[in-house]
Amino acid sequence: MTDLFVFRNTTVEPLFGSEGVRCSGYGDISDPGEEAAACVWAYTLPVGCDIGAQIREADSYIDRLRLVLDRIGPARMCYLFTLACPYVLPVESGSGALRAAVARYDAALYAFAAARPNVRVLDFASFLGRYACGERIDWRHWFLARTAVSPRLQSDFRHWFAAERRAALMQRRKCLVLDLDNTLWGGVLGEEGPEGIRIGGDYPGNAYLLFQQGIRELARTGVILTVCSKNNEADVLEVWERNPELVLRRDDFAARRINWRDKAGNIRELAAELNIGLDSMVFVDDNPAERELVRRMVPEVAVPDFPEQPYRLPEFLRDMADRYFRIYALTAEDRAKTEQYRANAARAEAARGYADFGDYLRSLGMVLTIRRADDFTRPRVAQMTQKTNQFNLTTRRYSEADIRRIEDGGGRVYTLSVRDRFGDSGITGCLIVADGAIDTLLLSCRILGRGIERAFLRTVLALLRREGVATLSACYLPTAKNGQTARFYDREGFTPVARGADGSVRYTLDLTAADTAVDACYTIECE
Repeated sequence: MTDLFVFRNTTVEPLFGSEGVRCSGYGDISDPGEEAAACVWAYTLPVGCDIGAQIREADSYIDRLRLVLDRIGPARMCYLFTLACPYVLPVESGSGALRAAVARYDAALYAFAAARPNVRVLDFASFLGRYACGERIDWRHWFLARTAVSPRLQSDFRHWFAAERRAALMQRRKCLVLDLDNTLWGGVLGEEGPEGIRIGGDYPGNAYLLFQQGIRELARTGVILTVCSKNNEADVLEVWERNPELVLRRDDFAARRINWRDKAGNIRELAAELNIGLDSMVFVDDNPAERELVRRMVPEVAVPDFPEQPYRLPEFLRDMADRYFRIYALTAEDRAKTEQYRANAARAEAARGYADFGDYLRSLGMVLTIRRADDFTRPRVAQMTQKTNQFNLTTRRYSEADIRRIEDGGGRVYTLSVRDRFGDSGITGCLIVADGAIDTLLLSCRILGRGIERAFLRTVLALLRREGVATLSACYLPTAKNGQTARFYDREGFTPVARGADGSVRYTLDLTAADTAVDACYTIECE
């Protein structure tokens, strides 16, 4: 199956390459590329000197695109490039007609995306805008092969396009691990005291202030913030309390390791405390020796090079956000993530006060809400399939369009939301049933360790039995990260019917005899 089908009006093969890619004819929309997993609309403004003709052509693209999207339907992901202008003759500088045409075109793209969950707009014009006019277009290639965008941009384009696709599929790193001295502020706290560190005011304090503001914005988008610093913890708590210039304070961090132990070990502890994978973390530290240690000892962690001069911090911040944390659209769960992890820390602290684990579970007052997916929750379901690795029986990755296609084919998609006396964890689980089988069963790491997975499965099994389903199959597909789920179906009474050499197991379940009882410590709401 072809990965991409590209609708184009110029030669784009040097940018996309040929492996897994097929292109339309120039301006041809008759072939919908039905064999492709996804489509790209990669039209650019016509190269030429007649601005009036360019405007008319840009306006005509909107109707062509509408026809293409109608033919493709909702089942495949479609990436629409904003309108780039490789070459425009700047004669009438006071006229805004061409700019208005480009704006109309781009507005139409965003309107299509708002109305169709399988459509994503990628800002190709901004990508091309990074380069001077002489770099955007290679006239030899244009006249010989109708290549509007210079082949010399191939490497940059492929990096950009891959990052944009990951963002569209909600794939990004989860956690930012931050040093403090000469990273979040200038100077060494232990030597200069709470008032002596450089933050705010003149340079370099103003550079660190902007950096902290940017980090806070990443946290607003769901990035988990943690601290890993060689310092006296009492000194750090004091500066968080006393220094009025700080943007980031104690409550902005979901977890911290402030001690004199090696940072590789501290990072492993942070990952264990938050119950996230090391490969979901990014470590930022001004000290090259510390960065090299982490690279060697925990290679799963991303470790970008920190700038030597504070005035480089804005560029570093933008590059880090683009490389590791870009996301197409935020969900409610993203915005609440730091608070949810802090609530988990409070739960762990409360658990230590109980000798009996059952008493602890009953004290939480857990409410599990199970409902079918809808237009509001499908983006979150798709995001969870892309990101959840530990409690994920099959680790199948789906887009919103894939989820809708499963539903259109008669599948059932259930979501799980969890709340208790410490807070609301939001949508943190999903179970997909298709073609008489459990296709996907996953739970966010934030709600593991409380038996919720068992209550969720049993409730859905009861719902299926009520709808007349008598038998159900399921499978476990092993990965490097989901070993904890290897015996889950066995414990829940499923019967193994086949085992693969790779460790996979296929199961069946007689629903008429299945145990679907749920412990009284869970209040179940089905909507």
